[in-house]
Amino acid sequence: MDYLNASKEALLNEKENLLKKYEEYKSKGLSLNMARGKPSPEQLDLSMPMLDSIHSAFACRAADGIDCRNYGELDGILECKHLFADIMGVNVNNVFVGGNSSLNMMFDTISAFMTSSPYDDCEPWFNVADRKFLCPVPGYDRHFGITGYYGFEMIPVPMNADGPDMDVIEKLVSEDSSIKGIWCVPKYSNPTGITYSDEVVRRFANLKPAAKDFRIMWDNAYAIHDVTDNSDTLLNLVAECEKNGSADMPIVFSSTSKITFSGAGVAAMSASKLNMDFLKKRYTYSTIGYDKINMLRHTKFFGDYNGLLEHMKKHKTILAPKFKTVLDKLNSSFSDNNIACWTNPNGGYFVSVDVYNGTAKRVVELCKQAGVVLTGAGATFPYGKDPDDKNIRIAPSFPSVEELSLAMDIFCVCVKLAAIEKLV
Repeated sequence: MDYLNASKEALLNEKENLLKKYEEYKSKGLSLNMARGKPSPEQLDLSMPMLDSIHSAFACRAADGIDCRNYGELDGILECKHLFADIMGVNVNNVFVGGNSSLNMMFDTISAFMTSSPYDDCEPWFNVADRKFLCPVPGYDRHFGITGYYGFEMIPVPMNADGPDMDVIEKLVSEDSSIKGIWCVPKYSNPTGITYSDEVVRRFANLKPAAKDFRIMWDNAYAIHDVTDNSDTLLNLVAECEKNGSADMPIVFSSTSKITFSGAGVAAMSASKLNMDFLKKRYTYSTIGYDKINMLRHTKFFGDYNGLLEHMKKHKTILAPKFKTVLDKLNSSFSDNNIACWTNPNGGYFVSVDVYNGTAKRVVELCKQAGVVLTGAGATFPYGKDPDDKNIRIAPSFPSVEELSLAMDIFCVCVKLAAIEKLV
């Protein structure tokens, strides 16, 4: 049914039929969760052999003889730095391997700039009363949480099919020195699954910000996380910045959180020498070194970058049917009406759905009442405020295919119900 052009009588009849289905779902007492992009138990099981990779004191030694059980090596063991250099496409000398959370490293990076500066002629961001940060939307709620915590005014930037609107970004950063950075998930973006085009990456590298200390927070969390055989390709921002004489702008982040164990992976970042010297000075006071045994476990388990890619093929085998289930349900439910549109990503962890304007909160509430938990409406925007109340992030990874199929049936019914309520 074409909801937007249907008569009121037809919509009310449709609503009556949908309510019958909805009440049947509610009566089942379901408890299904599509709220966050958590790896499934089957994905976590893939890395269990890694725990057996170190079984003696001799096995605790890194390739250069360092005893990973002891203090030291602030920026991580060399073989793990090489692995992340391959993931991020950067020079191994510019890699810092940390704990289990790249989000923690992002938080620490913002914190470092809040209290100090790598430049003698720049104020710490804390002293910039009207400090601002650019936030491509829809985007990652935890990014927004960090800059919200530090009191930044967060400026939404629209996402296009090829990445953030660069016309908006170029104008804003060139005119306002209080804009100190931008959040980016450049490959398989959270939540849209969009990969930035070559042109977008080149324009990022060619930015001329008014703020000397403007930083691109390049969270390449899904660099090798394909869910189809048509993987996207992301141009190397670091290489492009080096060509443009803007090597200090990007700070790149990565982790194995959705590769091995979410709560016990390894995180890393890469930055120019200026940035790295600045950040290491802070880390020197906060730790004597991170978990080198965990770094060693990872490198022994994968062997090298090719071994890591082989491991990711196993993840794809698990995830691909789940993404297909979500997309098939959306296509079958909404292909003949105009009340929803969605992304069709080649990788990452999410499908972004735009429902009928003004109904996202209602959809989430209806789903909750029927036993399906979704990420809160508005979470993909700064301050939790989606101006059109339409974006919902679907996370297919954790439920089984059977659970996902049922959850999506309920979701589609709720989207239709909410739209009809709005229309009539």
